[in-house]
Amino acid sequence: MSTPNPPFQTALLAGALAGTTVDLSLFPLDTLKTRLQSSAGFFASGGFRGIYRGIGSALVGSAPGAAFFFCTYEASKSALSARRRRRDPSDSSSSTALDHMLAASLGEIAACSVRVPTEVIKQRAQAGRHGGSSLSSLLAILSQRSAIGLPGVWRELYRGWGITVLREVPFTVIQFPLWEALRAWGRERRQRTGAGLFGDVVVVGVAASHHHHHHSAAEVSAAESGLYGSLSGAVAAAITTPLDVLKTRVMLSAQRESVLSVVRAILRDHGVRPFFAGIGPRVMWISAGGAIFLGSYQWAVNTLERRPRL
Repeated sequence: MSTPNPPFQTALLAGALAGTTVDLSLFPLDTLKTRLQSSAGFFASGGFRGIYRGIGSALVGSAPGAAFFFCTYEASKSALSARRRRRDPSDSSSSTALDHMLAASLGEIAACSVRVPTEVIKQRAQAGRHGGSSLSSLLAILSQRSAIGLPGVWRELYRGWGITVLREVPFTVIQFPLWEALRAWGRERRQRTGAGLFGDVVVVGVAASHHHHHHSAAEVSAAESGLYGSLSGAVAAAITTPLDVLKTRVMLSAQRESVLSVVRAILRDHGVRPFFAGIGPRVMWISAGGAIFLGSYQWAVNTLERRPRL
């Protein structure tokens, strides 16, 4: 039985809401993680002081970044399953794990166009560069225009683009199929037992009366989706921490450095340990973030789907 993908405006609104909720509620953990990973060291980068530095950048970037992600994700998922059905009309399965991986990777690449510049500005503010605010970080980058020209400023804003995509894609390829599989398991379990994981009774009738093919959208509750998001996020976060460390170092380094030279420098000076710097806050942050992000996304989808369409 296939779950229909939520329509475009639902994905847009739900995604924007989810992104902003996560970034605001978990910002302090993110700051601590950036400082633990910075080559200057935790206390030199600000320690426990000013943990909301860079919040402005996160505020501006999180809604469009997350909305970009979900719109691309849902659209790619629909396109991929439509293509499969054209090739094999008897194939009634909803999207496969491979579809989810591909769709989520495309979603990440789209989101990175917004996320990378806001992340560069945010991390520099978090590490106390340029006076420690998003605006001063942005102005510091823009003020280099006379020295490096507009393309140089552009490159500086998108510094770490490659490593960010390199971190996000494996992360997403682990997290999203896991999340979708857990949700499918939850739906299947709910059909068998007639109750959700948290004992909530299924409210299917409401949605079904408006448009019958959405009957499965309301079957996974927001809390359940959040729990699955949290589990899948924690697994993906732990595995991709080394890539995250590299991304932080590339974005914070004084001069542009290649990822390889950063890897060599870390291994030469400290061995493997720094690659797992900040793994505690990162797993906590992403596991909580996954719960809030995918939980509020599901909540928004369920809520928007229940409204009678005009």
